[in-house]
Amino acid sequence: MGISFNQIPVNLLTPGQYVEFDNSKAAKGLVNMPQRILLLAPMLETGTLVPNAPAQVSSASEGMVLFGRGSIGAQMIAAIFSVTDTIETWVVGIPDSGAGSAAAGTVTVTGSPIESGPINLYIAGRRIQVGVSPVDTATTIAEALADAINADLDGVVTADSDAAVVTLTCRHEGTLGNDIDLRINYYPLSEATPKGIGIAITAFSGGTGDASVATALANIGDRQYNTIITATSTQSDVALIETELDSRWGPLRQNDGHCHIGLRGTVGTINAYLSSRNNPHVTFWTAESGGEPGPIWEKAALAGTVSAYYLGIDPARPLQTLVLPGRLPATADKQFTRAERNNILSYGGATTTVDAGGNVCVERAVTSYTLNQYGLVDPSYRDIETMYTLSLLRYQVRARIAQRFPRYKLADDGTQFPPGQTVVTPKIIRAELIALALDWIDAGLVENIEQFKTDLLVERNTTDVNRVDVLLPPDLVNQFRVFAAQLQFRL
Repeated sequence: MGISFNQIPVNLLTPGQYVEFDNSKAAKGLVNMPQRILLLAPMLETGTLVPNAPAQVSSASEGMVLFGRGSIGAQMIAAIFSVTDTIETWVVGIPDSGAGSAAAGTVTVTGSPIESGPINLYIAGRRIQVGVSPVDTATTIAEALADAINADLDGVVTADSDAAVVTLTCRHEGTLGNDIDLRINYYPLSEATPKGIGIAITAFSGGTGDASVATALANIGDRQYNTIITATSTQSDVALIETELDSRWGPLRQNDGHCHIGLRGTVGTINAYLSSRNNPHVTFWTAESGGEPGPIWEKAALAGTVSAYYLGIDPARPLQTLVLPGRLPATADKQFTRAERNNILSYGGATTTVDAGGNVCVERAVTSYTLNQYGLVDPSYRDIETMYTLSLLRYQVRARIAQRFPRYKLADDGTQFPPGQTVVTPKIIRAELIALALDWIDAGLVENIEQFKTDLLVERNTTDVNRVDVLLPPDLVNQFRVFAAQLQFRL
């Protein structure tokens, strides 16, 4: 028999016309890898999510219900859907530990206005505006501020007023609340406190007792999430995430993903933190201490989703200049300088810049991996584009081999079989891998096909006759980041 049928038996005696289908040669070109986002974020008791269990979400309004209105999780979901609604998105709600305390800050009003006008109070980048007039006192202004804050049901704080002092409290326990920015008049050219009034700010502090992501990670199963976004940056949680991702990237699980986390501080505190991390599967998006008014969890959600969306289109194309929609920049005096950003990048922190239109834009998305196992500088896993490209290439190798050679027999090179037999040899597999590499070149993912052919090894395993071993050597295409020129002029 020359043809290897998949379903039609060789001993079929009943008359008829029997036709089976074989799709092993149907697919042409590269297979697209499905994209999923997983969000790990704090939820309130009012949220409808089953705690620490994954659920799919399809809109920002649904996320508000799932996490609870005014929760950090609801804000992060809103940020994700402000970038795109085209990526399958899953969430895990993490309840507060119950053993911590909530961060708090204060706004103290003094004096009395001698003119009418608005007070512009910014809480985690959200503006609360209250109008005042000369008949108001410091106490009535404080009461009006507290009422306006509590009327913002999507804000992450509640407020109480006592005399002329407004105390704001995060809805969540834990250290994340300490990141809440509190300021007056973000736009100084158009916003000014009415004359006669003094506003004193006490920054948020006192948040303790973070909940762990351990149970959430244990419950997400083996579904692949290409992009994971989390609010937490505690050392213990990050270590758990790194361990999970190291396992997922392993050759036996192969459901890899990349995690995005926000990190705020001075250059010194950011670099000190990054010095304790060294993992190619985590990106820390940095922000200035006292700089960007939006919360750090919002930056993680925006930058992580921008990365997921655009790297899903082309994982090798650099993310630089892409805008984080709706993100307020730090004031000019607070923004990291180029030298400071270069320093942070060298420690493994991802950086953003501010363009001429006041947009916060990706500058360079690096991973926290900077050193090899010997403690020496190693740039091989530096950039997030490398990691997303490797993930896609592996997926497409697996898809190509599984599609082309399902239920095939294996023989040595040179063995002669009639056409139609489902037999593969190392030489046939090698030819298929070269064809795959040419498809990668057409897609702009790799370069140097001659080097690929030279270094490609495909051989039958010497101890397991059912196994083929392959050394696959793609030369990944790089990103155009730096243009350096000497302008040697003439007079």
